[in-house]
Amino acid sequence: MNQELVLITGMSGSGKSVALNALEDAGYYCVDNLPPELLLPFVQLEQQHRATKIAIAMDVRSASSLPLVPAQLAHLRALDVNIRLLFLDATTEILVHRFSETRRRHPLSRQDDADVTRDQQRDLVEAIELERELLSELREESHIIDTSLLRNTKLQGYIKSLISAPATQLTLMFESFAFKRGIPVHADYVFDVRMLPNPHYEAALRPLTGRDAPVAEWLATHAPVEKMADQIADFLNSWLPDLNQDHRSYVTVAIGCTGGQHRSVYLVEKLSERFAKEWVTLKRHRELDISPT
Repeated sequence: MNQELVLITGMSGSGKSVALNALEDAGYYCVDNLPPELLLPFVQLEQQHRATKIAIAMDVRSASSLPLVPAQLAHLRALDVNIRLLFLDATTEILVHRFSETRRRHPLSRQDDADVTRDQQRDLVEAIELERELLSELREESHIIDTSLLRNTKLQGYIKSLISAPATQLTLMFESFAFKRGIPVHADYVFDVRMLPNPHYEAALRPLTGRDAPVAEWLATHAPVEKMADQIADFLNSWLPDLNQDHRSYVTVAIGCTGGQHRSVYLVEKLSERFAKEWVTLKRHRELDISPT
């Protein structure tokens, strides 16, 4: 019996409960805030119950025992458990806003609430930075999902698309983004395509996106765009076999332009189609999925 374990960790306020709900909807047996000491016996118990799909959320509330997790995961892999590690993150500014908006208390905060007085906000920022430090080892081993600009519904869809890919194969994620909103924190490789011809300056194309045929046809007529696509593909073709041998579960390739609407979207569409012939391939357009401000 092949058992699959999805372990969700990440920053408080980053959306772990939303992710766990998405996995529950997808048929996983879910447990929130499981103490790391119970990870091995819990998974072994579920093996006896013949549960094949398990999702567990752990966070900084178990900070003292989190260092146990990497060795436990290695033990589970030796038992042929397919493990996916997902780390949910967001910018400190966004996390402060979420805690202040909901008036929830950060688990590492010294204050009694998450109000926005200057001292309390400083305490909240310090708690978030301490949390980043405590979770840094797990973050290094995980596929990182930046939820800063994601609606809950988009995060749920993103989680479901990730876990729908085979757990035993490397999954290649292409993501478009706008540099003006920052580089995705979870990207393994970032390509800047702002030097390419820009459909934004064509009045008829400006309201469209790189997924629309008129924009795609316009960009395809420009040799630098095709040259960029070929060079990104050549780089990935050179290194993906090595990344696969290194037992990577996910590789995220972020492609950015000024607005994340035309050039980066077009290249993500083109490259994901090209690589889908050999690799498990997903795509995401961050600015098209963005939360309303």
